[in-house]
Amino acid sequence: MREQRVTDDLDRLLAVLPESLQQQLASAERRQDLLEVVLDLGRPPEARYPGRRLDLEDAPLSREALDGVIARVGRFGGDNRAGIARTLHRISALRNRSGEVIGLTCRVGRAVYGTVAIVRDLVESSQSILIMGYPGVGKTTVLREIARVLADEMDRRVVVIDTSNEIAGDGDIPHPAIGRARRMQVPDPRHQHRVMIEAVENHMPEVIVIDEIGSEQEAWAARTIAERGVQLVGTAHGHQLANLIKNPALRDLIGGLQAVTLGDEEARRRGSQKTVQERCGPPTFPLAVEMHGRDCWHVHWNVARTVDALLRDRPVQSQVRRLDERGVLHVQNPTPRPPGVGEPEGSSMGQPALPAAQDTRLRIYPSGVTPRQLDALIDDCRLPVQVVRTVDRADAVLSLRNSLSHDPGARRAAKGLGIPIHVIKSANPNQLQRALERLLLRFHAKGDVV
Repeated sequence: MREQRVTDDLDRLLAVLPESLQQQLASAERRQDLLEVVLDLGRPPEARYPGRRLDLEDAPLSREALDGVIARVGRFGGDNRAGIARTLHRISALRNRSGEVIGLTCRVGRAVYGTVAIVRDLVESSQSILIMGYPGVGKTTVLREIARVLADEMDRRVVVIDTSNEIAGDGDIPHPAIGRARRMQVPDPRHQHRVMIEAVENHMPEVIVIDEIGSEQEAWAARTIAERGVQLVGTAHGHQLANLIKNPALRDLIGGLQAVTLGDEEARRRGSQKTVQERCGPPTFPLAVEMHGRDCWHVHWNVARTVDALLRDRPVQSQVRRLDERGVLHVQNPTPRPPGVGEPEGSSMGQPALPAAQDTRLRIYPSGVTPRQLDALIDDCRLPVQVVRTVDRADAVLSLRNSLSHDPGARRAAKGLGIPIHVIKSANPNQLQRALERLLLRFHAKGDVV
């Protein structure tokens, strides 16, 4: 695993602050892990760090001191953001109802070289990748490094769509952190989708890097770009794929959704209502990464399959990648990789440090009980039980009284395979819980045979 290297140009950000605050932040201890400096009119200035904050002065910030910082920063754009030329720092303004600036958030921007190693095999696959995660987890930092690796180390034609100059920094000359990748700035954030299409039509990129896809127009532009054979690497609002399913503006990224009416037999087989949601087409991004932390990422190798499973309330298993303190990558739940995707560099995939335990869950086929109801109970009670959709995959059948008479195929299959059928009178939570606990006792007491 390659060693990570961090650069931050912190002196240039501190230089715009009042001199008294520069002195407060001069020590190496106070500069370490600094996230941002908050300057609000009439309040003491404060520095923010991961999990804590520090008041830099007892006296409240004066109008004169605030105006001095604004003068050194320069003009704010339509998104109330400004920057420092050829740095990654971001200064955001708070305004009153009259439009006057009454507060500033001075966020430290850092270029971290080496972060892409955890998903380098995905980047080299030439397939489009969607990155999700909570704000502040490091999505933009990863995009920046991916752009550099693609342009410098893989010699690809890369164009970065930089809406707020967060990826390549402020000014007309991009920050060295994106390497030889080209950068297109967006004059108005509302027109980001236009710049995305312009990049494809005018500059012949092989890869487009885009941060914060957040509107229906931008999702449409991303699909248009992908259909032209251009690799996309982007981030979207939301921290996991399930969020995109619930977001009408971004559903096109995962293939779009449509309402489908099922026949009686199919609805009974699925254990669902007759009207369900299904995917309209292939996802814009075949690969997806959920950043659960800076050193813990969940990889979805087949977004279409994952979305289909989520829509049908089926369990979803992602590949978990973690970096330990030595920078060694460990992979949990290894899955078959799509063509063209190699093994992650420096990983312990052959002998995972976090091996997936043998699946000892009790597999239940429900009849007359909705899978959604069972899954909710299993989650609430933390039971080692999995709901399956076919009898041949089950260890036991859990049925309401007389329910199997409406599903004779399932009853014949269970008898033919020797799978026991457990009958309950009603589907109230207490009775379901007792039935599952009883089946679990028999399942484990008889060596995984109910």
